[in-house]
Amino acid sequence: MLRKGLFVGVILLIATGAFAQLPSAAEEEGPWSGAASLGYLSTSGNTETTSYNTTFGVGYAKNDWKHAFNVSSNGADASEISTAEAYQAGWKSEYSLTENDFVFGTVDWRKDRFSGVDQQLTEAVGYGRRLIDTPKHLLSVGLGVGHRSADLADGTTESGVIGRGNVNYSWTFSETAGFDQNIIVESGSDNTYIESISAVRARLFGDFALVLSYTIKQNSDVPVGSEKTDRLSAVSIAYAF
Repeated sequence: MLRKGLFVGVILLIATGAFAQLPSAAEEEGPWSGAASLGYLSTSGNTETTSYNTTFGVGYAKNDWKHAFNVSSNGADASEISTAEAYQAGWKSEYSLTENDFVFGTVDWRKDRFSGVDQQLTEAVGYGRRLIDTPKHLLSVGLGVGHRSADLADGTTESGVIGRGNVNYSWTFSETAGFDQNIIVESGSDNTYIESISAVRARLFGDFALVLSYTIKQNSDVPVGSEKTDRLSAVSIAYAF
């Protein structure tokens, strides 16, 4: 008998970044915030597939300092054969120099079993500026330098100095809905890595919201036979507080 099942479930948000802007019916004051999410899709019948995506983040902001830690993972199976498996962890600290200017430090680790770049670790420091800061629109940019080490799928390694740039934009176009766009570019002599995360959020009821996201990850130089670009579409239900 053909069966198809869809389960999208639980998100707890505590975070900074794109998901931190989710509309919440009751926002608590305090230095801590955070987020966790889980989305799951399963089909059975003529085709049996499963896929999942998870995120977790925690942030701390006090006086001129902001700190954020986040982890995420995603995977997929087709007929019990793994077709996707990726993990990410990151830390970012900011110190405000003025109302709109800040300096930052970041550490990011990424691993993808099915990418031409198996894993990479980057550290960077730099300067950022909040170009727009209104109740509806938030736009900040950052530019820095750092170091990257990477293990490629063919067994070789790369390391060297990189330049890092980022753009973070959030548009809250109603009391119950909004849009987030985050872009990171890390460029060195061996490779340029680009990551773009687009998300649309809409409150369902209370503190629960529906989040649709689309992620693009691209490495400019990968081993022969590997794809340069990976794309991930995700549907999640979020709980924000």
